[in-house]
Amino acid sequence: MTFRPLHDRVLVKRVEAEEKTAGGIIIPDTAKEKPQEGEVVAVGTGARAENGTITPMDVKAGDKILFGKWSGTEVKVDGEDLLIMKESDILGIVG
Repeated sequence: MTFRPLHDRVLVKRVEAEEKTAGGIIIPDTAKEKPQEGEVVAVGTGARAENGTITPMDVKAGDKILFGKWSGTEVKVDGEDLLIMKESDILGIVG
């Protein structure tokens, strides 16, 4: 990957949605919601304060995260659909 986000931005790959419900019902592609879970691919250096100090990021590449339903901007990097979002759009780290 030749892309690195700037400052407090994070590059995220969505985790694929489940094909079946817990009861075994197959969900068609048109009825699936976009997953709100993803894996961090790359992170920026951190947020820069007005006095010039940099606050390091709380997430790192490889972390599994939850983010808001409408968070991020969809981009295509190296032929792969990814999201760029601010670290503040991340709700939490999973396990």
